[in-house]
Amino acid sequence: MLDKREFYIDGRWMGPAEPRDLEVIDPATEEPCAVISLGGQRDTDAAVFAATAAFPAWAALSPEKRAAYCAAILEQYRKRKDEMAEAIRAEMGAPIKLARESQAPSLAWHLSNFLDAVDQIDWIKPLGDHAPNDRIAMEPIGVVGLITPWNWPMNQVTLKVIPALLAGCTVVLKPSEEAPLSSILFAEFVHDAGLPAGVFNLVNGDGAGVGTQLSTHPDVSMISFTGSTRAGIAISKAAADTLKRVTLELGGKGANVIFADAGPKAVKQGVLHCMQNSGQSCNAPTRMLVEESIYDQTVAEAAEIAQGITVGPTTQDGRHIGPVVNKSQWDKIQAMIERGIAEGARLVAGGPGLPEGVNRGYYVRPTVFADVSNDMDIAQQEIFGPVLSIIPFKDEADAVRIANDTAYGLTNYVQTEDGARRNRMALALKSGMVEMNGTSRAAGSPFGGMKMSGRAREGGVWGIEEFLEVKAISGWSND
Repeated sequence: MLDKREFYIDGRWMGPAEPRDLEVIDPATEEPCAVISLGGQRDTDAAVFAATAAFPAWAALSPEKRAAYCAAILEQYRKRKDEMAEAIRAEMGAPIKLARESQAPSLAWHLSNFLDAVDQIDWIKPLGDHAPNDRIAMEPIGVVGLITPWNWPMNQVTLKVIPALLAGCTVVLKPSEEAPLSSILFAEFVHDAGLPAGVFNLVNGDGAGVGTQLSTHPDVSMISFTGSTRAGIAISKAAADTLKRVTLELGGKGANVIFADAGPKAVKQGVLHCMQNSGQSCNAPTRMLVEESIYDQTVAEAAEIAQGITVGPTTQDGRHIGPVVNKSQWDKIQAMIERGIAEGARLVAGGPGLPEGVNRGYYVRPTVFADVSNDMDIAQQEIFGPVLSIIPFKDEADAVRIANDTAYGLTNYVQTEDGARRNRMALALKSGMVEMNGTSRAAGSPFGGMKMSGRAREGGVWGIEEFLEVKAISGWSND
């Protein structure tokens, strides 16, 4: 079992002020794979102090020099990418193929894109032709606390740490205590890349402890959080007394609207996307809205596809899905599947209990419900597991009404060959992102939502600007 009790503070590894051990459980085996320590107030204070002391010099560096340091982090990842994939596999149960091909490489993808985006930032720019002596300056906000989730650990760490550093901020990272190993490895990359002491700090802990301590700390200028809507609300309240900036990337209940003229791969892509990462993605298309004329055949096709998805060990190569992250999450998903049955939805694939032949690990059967009404709990609540709800709709207006009838607003999806209809749908759907006909958003596109999904924008120029303050200046000298 790995011993990872130390924190990374002020450029060095150090033990906690007061040891409080926590075992990291491999969800595929239900056995501990590592032990960490949960930080306390003294650890948080030490990290914030180090970040505060390092901030002036880091902010004064040129954007080009900050970018060079971040590029060096990328080089460290490339040397040790297999280690990163293995850490993610063990800590949160991603099958090794998914860990190697999607989870770990998200670090390189986002970091490279941020290195392109930073060149597009106008750090000092004219207000306009009408005001030749006015300038708008973009300046780093200060010390930022970054609180990241377990479901896509490196994806979210990179989407927060790298733009904050490029903006000129110094950071304290609190990764999820459920999946801390990848973030500890990331801290090693930072150290080996030679970043100045105090610019990046890592303190492990839980939300009630280190998370709240960062949110309420008077010397932290901003909190960037990804996680549940419930926790996002709590962080906003905790941060209110210090009037710090809070950006939140929260839950989702995405609608995947399939019209009768959708392409032949639409249903398969929708089911597989919902089940990817064992359904543990905030942008998963968990509500499949289907035009009535193709409803019956779509239900049959979706059920067949789900029944063909295999569940298997995380160490085994292949495109199967793995377990969910822990027993608490498994119990929640099981309760929601039972709730769907009680609500009268028609179970066409999967169902409660462990998959056939499995007696250990937090595995969930890929589950599909048909004849779902959008007012059912399984259609309104984020389940965060491999569970799909299929809902019929009459026409375009009905599809928009159902899709928007949710507290969330992260990602919606549209499948139709009618270009004009795609465009209308994209503008009518109330979500921060709309993906159509299986086309992924391009590099530099911002990730974020509306309503109870939070209003952060991560990625590209927008992701860097989240960590910048706008300063208006008059009387600028042009001499």
